[in-house]
Amino acid sequence: MKHTLLFFLLSLGFFSFSQETNNYRVKTVAVKDSIVIDSVSINPNWFLIKTKQNVSLDTTYYEVDFSKALLTIKKPVETDSLIIDYLRFPDFLTQTYQQLSDDVVVNSNGTLEKLYSFSKPSDSKTFTPFDGLSTSGSISRGVTIGNNQNAVLTSELDLQITGKLNDKVSLRASIQDANIPIQESGYSQRLDEFDQVFVELFSDTWSVRAGDVDLQNSFSYFGAFSKRVQGLSIRAKLGKERNTELFAAGALVRGQFTTSQFTAQEGNQGPYKLRGPNNELFVLIVSGSETVYVNGIALERGENKDYIIDYNAGEIIFNSTFPITSEMRVTVDYQFSDRNYSRIVAYGGGSFTSDKLTVYASVYSENDSKNNPLQQNLSQEQVDILSQAGDDRSQMVAPSATPEAYNENRILYKKETLNGVEVFVFSNNPDDELFNVTFSQVGNNQGNYIIVNSSAINNIFEYVEPIAGVPQGNYEPVIQLIAPTKLQMAVVHANYQPTEKTTVDFEIAGSKNDQNLFSNLDDDDNDGFAIKLTLDQALIKKDSVWNLNATANVDYIQKNFRNIQGLYNPEFSRDWNLDKNYGTQLISDFGNQLYVTAGLRTSHYEKGMASYQFEHLGFSDYSKGNRHVLFGNLLLKKWNIISNSSLLNSNSEVNTSTFFRTYNRITYSMKKNWIGTRISAENNQQTITENDSLTPLSQRFKAYEVFTGYGDSTQVFVEVGYKFRANDSIRNNALKNVNSSNTFYIDSRLIKNQRTNLSLYANYRTLKYAKEENKANENSLNSRLQYSQLFFDDIIQWNTVFETNSGSLPQQDFTYVEVEPGQGTYTWIDYNNNGIQELEEFELAQFQ
Repeated sequence: MKHTLLFFLLSLGFFSFSQETNNYRVKTVAVKDSIVIDSVSINPNWFLIKTKQNVSLDTTYYEVDFSKALLTIKKPVETDSLIIDYLRFPDFLTQTYQQLSDDVVVNSNGTLEKLYSFSKPSDSKTFTPFDGLSTSGSISRGVTIGNNQNAVLTSELDLQITGKLNDKVSLRASIQDANIPIQESGYSQRLDEFDQVFVELFSDTWSVRAGDVDLQNSFSYFGAFSKRVQGLSIRAKLGKERNTELFAAGALVRGQFTTSQFTAQEGNQGPYKLRGPNNELFVLIVSGSETVYVNGIALERGENKDYIIDYNAGEIIFNSTFPITSEMRVTVDYQFSDRNYSRIVAYGGGSFTSDKLTVYASVYSENDSKNNPLQQNLSQEQVDILSQAGDDRSQMVAPSATPEAYNENRILYKKETLNGVEVFVFSNNPDDELFNVTFSQVGNNQGNYIIVNSSAINNIFEYVEPIAGVPQGNYEPVIQLIAPTKLQMAVVHANYQPTEKTTVDFEIAGSKNDQNLFSNLDDDDNDGFAIKLTLDQALIKKDSVWNLNATANVDYIQKNFRNIQGLYNPEFSRDWNLDKNYGTQLISDFGNQLYVTAGLRTSHYEKGMASYQFEHLGFSDYSKGNRHVLFGNLLLKKWNIISNSSLLNSNSEVNTSTFFRTYNRITYSMKKNWIGTRISAENNQQTITENDSLTPLSQRFKAYEVFTGYGDSTQVFVEVGYKFRANDSIRNNALKNVNSSNTFYIDSRLIKNQRTNLSLYANYRTLKYAKEENKANENSLNSRLQYSQLFFDDIIQWNTVFETNSGSLPQQDFTYVEVEPGQGTYTWIDYNNNGIQELEEFELAQFQ
């Protein structure tokens, strides 16, 4: 009997273990707003989401209802599919148990005899409108002072209204503004300047939202985008199973998407000026629309994160805890406020989901209202210029001179003929025929005017004669005209899963991109299309062993196709040694594009994953290349090994290149300690075929780092480390060492509890140049000591920050504008009697 009982218990334990092991699942799903992971509840203690690149997805991007096995995507994800690793509960825990069968239960009806009956009370409640609504929120104020700034009073507003209008309809409203500086010309004056204002009505099957609307498309590969607009959006779910969804939205666009790129300066934390799509220096950025990448890695915004940004000035400043070096490539995707024309966006579509098939279709249209210009008042002559320019922006210029009467407060010009050329000459003579002229910077040796006096309230320009037909200036008396544009796009996406191990993804997209709605010229390149096909096959799929997946992907993009926002990772152009850096945007200058990838991926739910991928990129008018990529993230007991390496071989009609790069991180973790190293290297050599010389893209570096830490990195900890890097660049058609750097750093959080927080960060870097460079060595120190404390039951929060870094101050132009007597604070005294209002001649007025 004892042996029998022992055998039964062992069998029961083995059965339980087998049940739990067989319930581990790894599933690849298409990205959409709501994803049903499984038909039963899942275990919250074993859940992980990865992208196709096997990078864990941050929890801020999603939320999970584990009881319903429902995944909800909260904000756009830069991938078209996700890999979900989870543990489902056994069926016996989630299935329905009942004593009687449904077949023997008799429905209640009026003919059955009853021992008792129920009746509703006769009194009825009086309906009170909005009785179920509740309001919540806060308004907070703070004072910021420092040794290099004036005191600033800031305020934050957060007002929420939620509740039910009746049993089926709910309401949600919000007014938020995360930063309202209370100082001169620094407050929100209009409703659309607040961060978020909206009202939403919704039920289980539909929703209507008005105000600030976040338009998103995360289903599509080519049509993915995210825009904050002001308008109306509607969504509805149809059918008994609610597997069909329709949506539509119409709004005024707050911003247009663009990319700004620059190389950082050694030890300069900023500010760095972001430029517009036409190299504009002054852009107004839509708040919260930016994504900042450094060497291809996305950063986080915030005073205690990586960077802060001035949306009004279009400037970005990196925090002292993120030291900037000359090896950093910065890419910023953002939306800027374009006020040249009223711009309208319309977006609609639908989706259908079944057990094996998901189909999604959408249409998108964004266009300027050419008959409703805002910042530029176009004359008929200027409209004619635009109609003859086609898509050539260099032809969209118009003369800027307009006749104007003499005014001592303005810089005016007269016309003179010099060697047969009519030119503008500065004049303050009331008897001359005067013109108000606007000069635009057109580039070095592209214009015929230069600045000769910058001390006046406005710059004074002078004509210089060309030499041998080559212009000697960089300004011209013209203004740049902005043409109205239109972008339309249609997408059909399908995901088919015939078996549990096979997934097929297909997408086709078409676009119409008109760069000048005033002109029919150059319209033959407006239309384009793109196709994508992806196959994923699970070769080995078991919970207890290494799984093996094979993937293949084909992208074909016709050269005239245009999408809404960026498509690739910001390092894509550099990965393939393209002559021009496109950032995340489509590559449009090299003809039709074919991008093919194929690879194998193996993964283990406890030991990590590894993958190999072959990539081919070809252009009809440029180069072709093959790239091999190896990636691994292994968890071997106390060891964590991460490696990412690639090898590129490419060629074109003019050059050939070989690009090897590797990045590795090894960490050994103990109970409260860890120790690790990082090793990275690049060797990029691109050679011109004709003369066997290296191109400027060629470079090489090697770097290594060691670090050790103690504590819990999420609570109290300290980490110290050392980095070394040596850079090689082209010297005499060979790669030679140009500089090397040594970096020492400490990162720590010394105190962290509910009321007190104390942290210390310091980074010291020395950059030494080779003797042949004849440059002085550079040293930089970044540090931050931060202390915060709560007092009086959290009523008062004290925050003290001491930091050191180096940055730059932008040059500023000043001008003085005449106002009504008694309204100004400055007066002009013409000390040299030349009749020109010069900056040094303005003095503070004794009396207003």
